[in-house]
Amino acid sequence: MRTKVVQHHRALLNLFLIVVIGHWTEHLVQAYQIWGLGRPVPKARGVLGEFYPWLITSEWLHYGYAIVMLIGLFLLRPGFVGRARTWWNISLGIQFWHHIEHLLLLLQAQTGHFLFGRAAPTSILQLVFARVELHLFYNTIVFIPMVVAMYLHLRPSPEEAHEMTCSCHAVEHRPLAPTGA
Repeated sequence: MRTKVVQHHRALLNLFLIVVIGHWTEHLVQAYQIWGLGRPVPKARGVLGEFYPWLITSEWLHYGYAIVMLIGLFLLRPGFVGRARTWWNISLGIQFWHHIEHLLLLLQAQTGHFLFGRAAPTSILQLVFARVELHLFYNTIVFIPMVVAMYLHLRPSPEEAHEMTCSCHAVEHRPLAPTGA
């Protein structure tokens, strides 16, 4: 499986990016509905929620996306080397925590036992931040290192280019010319 992922790394990375941008679009539309249009949070359902209102309240949907992100970050990881790998690992680590938060929400929704004496499913950081703002924050801090990783991955240093085993870096890296030449 690892060989197939690395062999098709660029196509899978592009597909993953489309999914991530689609999710981001949902969050940005929801934010616009709240702060731009003045809708109350329960009525700010993003794009899909306008057509399928039950989706926005489904903890399964949110947890499912958190898992898709976690699996995507994990499966695409072997194609990254050097600095790009460091940034990808940061994104993976943050997403792992984001997934834990969604797991807590899902378990509470399924059992009806809510943490911290709350009336609804509540994640740990929701004790400090409102849910909409918290998830915008989570998605931002997962997305930024992911974008940095992709940028560095497509523009590797000569040393990193020689370590790469995927097809993302199409142009062969030539040795650097000696300084002063």
